[in-house]
Amino acid sequence: MHAAWQHMFVLGLPIVEKIVRPVIVYAFLVIGLRIAGKRELAQLNPFDLVVLLTLSNTVQNAIIGDDNSVTGGIIGASSLLFVNYLVVRFLYRHRRLDELVEGGCETLIENGKVHTRHLKRELITISQLQSAARKQGFDSLADVQQCILEPGGTLTFIAKKPQTEEIRHRELVERLDHITSELIRLRAPAPSSPA
Repeated sequence: MHAAWQHMFVLGLPIVEKIVRPVIVYAFLVIGLRIAGKRELAQLNPFDLVVLLTLSNTVQNAIIGDDNSVTGGIIGASSLLFVNYLVVRFLYRHRRLDELVEGGCETLIENGKVHTRHLKRELITISQLQSAARKQGFDSLADVQQCILEPGGTLTFIAKKPQTEEIRHRELVERLDHITSELIRLRAPAPSSPA
């Protein structure tokens, strides 16, 4: 029983290495995902999802090394969480650096017009954009006023609002329909009463 406990909790690597490994992998992934673009984070197709899933499995050994102990896992996970906490706090106080690391928003549709140049830059096809719009309840891109690709990879869609003239026109048509139905009802012969 002593060997099992030792195998679970005794570190196979020095503590400093257990801390430095996750920090190096964390920095690599942040830089790599920034270079790869927001599309990877948006997971627009199965290929992007496969890349993210296999990426985590690929760097696993780089993070843990030859140590499979529970203690080593806790130290590695704690290192990742702590580094992420420090980075998020630091970037919160330094907005310009945060924009450099995370990138800015990219407007893909504005005033109902699709910016194909921006789609090409982000490697997003029209069909992928249409699919994302349908997932958010839009019948087509014609119903979208604006679409923004957020720094975290989220697509935000804003619906078109009817113009004041359109609303007024619809109200007038409804009133004319009501008047027409009333005229038809008034012109209809009254049912004869039994004598």
